[in-house]
Amino acid sequence: MSTNNQRIVSSRPMVSPALLRDEAPLTDAAEAVVVQSRTAVTKVLDGVDDRLLVVVGPCSVHDPVAGLDYARRLAALSDELSGDLCVVMRVYFEKPRTTLGWKGLINDPRLDGSYDVNHGLRIARRLLLDILALGLPVGCEFLDPITPQYIADTVSWGSIGARTAQSQVHRQLCSGLSMPIGIKNSTEGDVQAAVDAVKAAASSHVFPGITDDGLAAIFSTAGNPDCHVILRGSSLGPNYDRGSVEHTVGRLAKAGLPERVIVDGSHGNSGKDHLRQPVVAADIAERIAGGETEVVGIMLESFLEAGRQELVLGHAEDLAYGQSVTDACMGWDVTESVLRSLASAVGQRRASRSVKATASASSIATA
Repeated sequence: MSTNNQRIVSSRPMVSPALLRDEAPLTDAAEAVVVQSRTAVTKVLDGVDDRLLVVVGPCSVHDPVAGLDYARRLAALSDELSGDLCVVMRVYFEKPRTTLGWKGLINDPRLDGSYDVNHGLRIARRLLLDILALGLPVGCEFLDPITPQYIADTVSWGSIGARTAQSQVHRQLCSGLSMPIGIKNSTEGDVQAAVDAVKAAASSHVFPGITDDGLAAIFSTAGNPDCHVILRGSSLGPNYDRGSVEHTVGRLAKAGLPERVIVDGSHGNSGKDHLRQPVVAADIAERIAGGETEVVGIMLESFLEAGRQELVLGHAEDLAYGQSVTDACMGWDVTESVLRSLASAVGQRRASRSVKATASASSIATA
């Protein structure tokens, strides 16, 4: 009697990262979007660029057609507001579950429990390429440590969720990824866990993974200096207020890390109420207009239609178009209004700085 794999029901071959990239290659134009936007995001994080980073999009993509429809609208708005906002579309394909539930488009692309992962990887990569063709950068959450090999070359900004911020596997993964990574505080509100993760990810690590050809290998990383904390609130309440931000900045400074914070307007900060996301954004906008610089970015959950709907596996045809099947999202009209308000706030902060700089120069000249 074998002592191995006693609880494994079946296994199937998995497409290799190299084969998938050969089927759906990154074009030169798309590569330029990724490279330029990664640089832009890093400059915003470092304060070299005074724009606000905005990561906005569906809680999770379940319909590639609706996802691309949303991307077209966001790309046009992003171009219009590009002087004040650095916009990255949230394109999440993997959903961490507290207990059970739909695990995302890569795991179950047919939304019926068939778990055709190879098909899901192909759909996900092609959607990312379609969005990049619009000139719009994309951001993804990395949940499974193998998945990044299939799509990371298309991603300009990544995130590690609240449930995996304390995972050594994910901290090691961050240390080798090629883009800035935001790491959330824990679901219980522990900000130090995110600070520790940022510090760990900035260091080099050695760990097992898979190569482009799908073979097991040992990877050595250089460390990722562009990781940062995301304040997402918790079951205890929100943490986007100025006091919480200053407390987080203090912890980062104590750890010898760059003092940069992104606020997640959803999850614990909105009490999972999509109607409160604009309230969070308005508070951040007011503070930015008043000169606050510690918050370098904001995350928002948004889709074509407001709210959410229940997904019954095997009945995808019954779903309303453009509405989330996971967390409730803001609708497009509200999203557009929120982004315009944030852009206006950045413009006000910049104008105020310009006035102060002119006054200071005049004072020095007079003296």
